Formats: sequence, C-alpha cells, structure tokens
Amino acid sequence: MTKQDESPRPEARLPKGLQDTAAPEIRATESMLATIKCVFERYGFEPLDTPAIEYTDALGKFLPDQDRPNEGVFSFQDEDEQWLSLRYDLTAPLARYVAENFQNLPKPFRRYQVGPVWRNEKPGPGRFRQFMQFDADTVGAPSVAADAELCMLAADTLETLGIPRGDYVVKVNNRKVLDGLLESAGLSVGDTHTRLAVLRSIDKYDRLGDEGVRALLGKGRKDESGDFTKGAGLQEKQIDLICGFLFAKGLRRFEQEGAYSNINTIVGLSAALGSSSIAEEAISELEGLLNLVESAGYGPEQIQFDASVVRGLEYYTGPVFEAELTPSIVDERGQTIRLGSVVSGGRYDGLVERFTGEKVPATGISVGVSRLLFGLQLLGKFKGDAVLGPVVVLVFDKDRMADYQKMVQALRNANIRAELYLGSSGMKAQMKYADRRGSPCVVIQGGDEKERGEVQIKDLVLGAGVTPVDDREEYLKHQAEAQFPAPEADLVAAVKKVLARHGA
Repeated sequence: MTKQDESPRPEARLPKGLQDTAAPEIRATESMLATIKCVFERYGFEPLDTPAIEYTDALGKFLPDQDRPNEGVFSFQDEDEQWLSLRYDLTAPLARYVAENFQNLPKPFRRYQVGPVWRNEKPGPGRFRQFMQFDADTVGAPSVAADAELCMLAADTLETLGIPRGDYVVKVNNRKVLDGLLESAGLSVGDTHTRLAVLRSIDKYDRLGDEGVRALLGKGRKDESGDFTKGAGLQEKQIDLICGFLFAKGLRRFEQEGAYSNINTIVGLSAALGSSSIAEEAISELEGLLNLVESAGYGPEQIQFDASVVRGLEYYTGPVFEAELTPSIVDERGQTIRLGSVVSGGRYDGLVERFTGEKVPATGISVGVSRLLFGLQLLGKFKGDAVLGPVVVLVFDKDRMADYQKMVQALRNANIRAELYLGSSGMKAQMKYADRRGSPCVVIQGGDEKERGEVQIKDLVLGAGVTPVDDREEYLKHQAEAQFPAPEADLVAAVKKVLARHGA
C-alpha cells in the first residue's frame, strides 16, 4: 500500500464549546449535587429522568439565540424522516412528560431532575454547548405561592452550599411588567418578533451591560470577534424609555431609612408603569410573592425585586427570577469577573397547553451546575471532598502476579481502594506512577520479604515530607514511620494504619 492510499490520521482535538471533565471536578460536582438534592427533597420534590433526545416539535422553538440555521438546537432526521433534537433544557421535556402522563400524576406535580443539556450556540468564555442543569418544577399550581416557594428554595440551596446572607441575592421580576413596558414603548402585542428580540437583548444585560443592550435594542452589535448580531431596530426614544425603566438604580435599589424595601419599590414601580390592566396584574402578583417570602422570614437582602430580570426564553408568562453571587470574584488570572446568574427560572403556564389544549399552570427553577460550582470554588466556599488515590501494590517479580493480586483483593475486600501495577516498567517508574495517582501508600514485597512472610508499607504522603535533619535519631524515626515492615497476614491492618494517619 502506497502512502497515498493511507488514510490520514485524525487529529486529537476537542470540538468547540465542549469540555472534558477530570476526576477531581467530577467528584466536586457530585458532592455539590448531593447537597442540592437534599434541599430539593426537603421541599418535597421527587426525582424524574427524561431522555436526552426528544422530537423536535415537542421541544418547540423557544431558544433565545437564533444565530444557527436550526435555531440553537442540535438536530438530526430519523429513518422515518421525523426530526429529533438533543434537549436544550429540562423544562420542555417535562412539559411533554406531564402532557403524556397527565391523568396518572398527582396535581400539583413536583419533580426535580439533573442532567446535561445542549445548545447549538456560538461558544465563548464560560459559554459551552453542553452543560448540566438541576431543575425543580411545580406543575398544576396557579398561585404565586408556588413561585415564592421556588425563590425560597433558591435561597436555601445557596445557603446550604455555604453562601452566607449578603453574598447572594435572588432577584424577582414579572414578564407582565415587561409586557406593560413594551406596550408603553409602542410595541403591540401582535409584534411578537420585535418583542422577543427586545427581551432577548435585555436578558444579555449581565454580560453586555447598558451599552451592549442599547446596541442590541437598536441597529445591532459587533462583538470582539467581529461577528455582527442584528438588533431589534427600535427608535432612540423607545430605547431610552426601556433602558431608563429597567436599569434605573433608583427603581432597582430603592432605599428607605438605610434599608432596601421591596414594598417601597413596588410603590415606585406602580407609579412608573401607569394604570394598564397588564401592569396592575403584574404588580399584584409581585406584591403577593414578596409578601409571602417576607412572611416566611426571608428579607429583601435575600429576595428582592429587580426590574432588569427578564429571562430570554419565550415561554415565560409571569414571575421570573434569578439568583447571583454578589461578592467580587477573581479568576485564576487575577481578573475580576461577573459570574452572572447561578439559579434562574420562572412561570410558564402555556408550555403544557401546547400538547393538551388545556391551560396547565407551571413554574420552576434551574441551577446552572458548572457555573455555580465555578463560583463556589473561586470564593473558597466549596472544594468538594478530597479523595486519596488507590493503594498501589508494586510488582517486583512478574512470575508472582498471583501473589500480588491476592494482596490487592484482600485490600478491596476490606473496602480499601487498591490496584495492582499493570504496566511493564521498573521499580522507579512504578513509584512515580503511584505518586501521580495520589496514592497514600504502596505495598512492596520482593524475594527477601516473601521469605520472611512480610510486606513493606511505604507511606508516600509522610515520605514526601521526610528531609535530613541535624538530629539523626529524629530523622531515622521519621524514616521508620514512612516505611515499615508488617507481617503479610497483617497487610490490611498496616494499610489502615497509614490511611488513618491521613484522615481516610
């Protein structure tokens, strides 16, 4: 076969917008998820899982970014020519599940779910095409009490994860407030395309700030890479009205007697919006929600109104909320970053109705797992559980593999993580391997130890700290602790002694 006939070697490369996850990150994530699960269970939510793939028409077309031909989702056609898509969130599949099983479910239906979702969007720093969400939803409850409960759930989740009061805030708004605002700006209810463009532009406020949002509300915006995003096409007067309302600090952070007051802000909101029926409905719902959380003991430093909260997804119909971490966060390069929302959600009363034709009220929240873990780690609030590597049984004599395997099995039977070195390298390389695995100790048995019925236990953690000192006796004592003989019959007890030394 000639060189021309040979197939080119594939390049080992990760697709854009995706990431590999190593063991420490996986363990930290699992530990955080276990904490979140406990809080969600405490609120009475039950677990549910749905497939990663749904029929495309079941998912609908609700994504906030439409810079891809298939509108933000990864899709493919099945052999029966029906279109399937990877789920872009956990809410649309829930709506399909509820509609399909409506008669057999308790109402209200309360569920939580954790799993990966996929977005066919332009990747960027902190924006991935695959990421994990942890959702809690209540379906069949029309009262704002259900929305209030989710705001309290978000606050309790963050505090249970170690975020103290004052270092987070759950911000609440209502899509009907925004409807009233757009009505004041001269955008009719029937102009769905422009309204959605406006909402999606405002939803980028955390990332783009006032100037970026104003550009998107107008002709459009060119990002750092040179790509241009077409704007909503509003007139300057309309942009001033919308930005003046949403980003006015006096309305967002009303202070009275030195303390933030939700009720005072609602009074100011009522005056700003006027007397349209949709605005009155929004204010009534906001007032009811904030009164409920206040009566449950949650102050405005935990849960508060914020006019800039929009949520870009089209299906939200009432209260919307998001939680963010408020301390300055410095990344590994020493730069201060804005993390954005780590929990978000809202009411979506029309999503199940798409399938059933009947109104089914629903509300939910979603935890951005990767973003929250990233923020917790940078704040030093959450490092996950440190896990020692496995005990490694070294191989001196390849003809005695059965003896070494027996030792490994004895350790495993005692519930100790252990492995047999399966490479082909010598002793020096085997020790280096154990170091790289984070092993607390290695088990050594050469011919001499075998004749004496012994093993040598070498404590790699303690050994790494043994350095020559002036006091020879002290030095030899430390050396003896770092490596010591034990009867082969006492192998498990000897290894446990080392593990206990290091808190395992």
